[in-house]
Amino acid sequence: MQEFLLNIIPNVVKDANILGRSVIETLQMTVRAGLISFVLGMVFGTALVVTRPGGIMQNKVIYQILDKVINVLRSVPFIILLFCLLPLTRLISGTAISVKGAIVPLGFGTTPFFSRQIEAALSGVDAGLIEAAQSMGNNNWEIIFSVYWKESIAAIARGTSITLINLVGLTAMAGAVGAGGLGNFAYIYGQQRNHMDDIYVTVVILVLLVMLIQLIGNIVVKRNTH
Repeated sequence: MQEFLLNIIPNVVKDANILGRSVIETLQMTVRAGLISFVLGMVFGTALVVTRPGGIMQNKVIYQILDKVINVLRSVPFIILLFCLLPLTRLISGTAISVKGAIVPLGFGTTPFFSRQIEAALSGVDAGLIEAAQSMGNNNWEIIFSVYWKESIAAIARGTSITLINLVGLTAMAGAVGAGGLGNFAYIYGQQRNHMDDIYVTVVILVLLVMLIQLIGNIVVKRNTH
């Protein structure tokens, strides 16, 4: 088996330990930045829905500020955002390279996108359910937890899957500029050394990771679709 692999992907076999470490780094970036983006995205996305005109906690100032900030951050290409955030990244993480230095820009790059996903998910909740909850005496926080979030689990799962898949792509981009992970492996060991088998195997691993994320997301959606 090893001889067969040496014939078709010799450089991958030689760089197997580095490839394994790169996979772990990509997973670390995806999980850590994903958790940060999920928490912040749920907060900001929910705030957009409840503070908008006609929302249960209508607040024009908060809504306008959040809406504009999210729009601005979403409009900046990630590679440019990454460079713009270098001073802040060094301040928070103590470094602008490696997995540790990638979390801040990945969080900033993904949170606005996920916030819009959550806004879209919660906006699909039937207004009649909100009115029914209000008529039963539920306060605003109870409506958020038991109506908006509970009724949107499937839609939130879809948005989370889309965001995580997008985040995997961003980790590869960050890796190409020193953050580590599969992007860094493909660039350093594949492109710069002209080892095409390293690049092809990296692509296969990323595709499998995306497929796994989508599969888990589909399972959650199916189980929570009424």
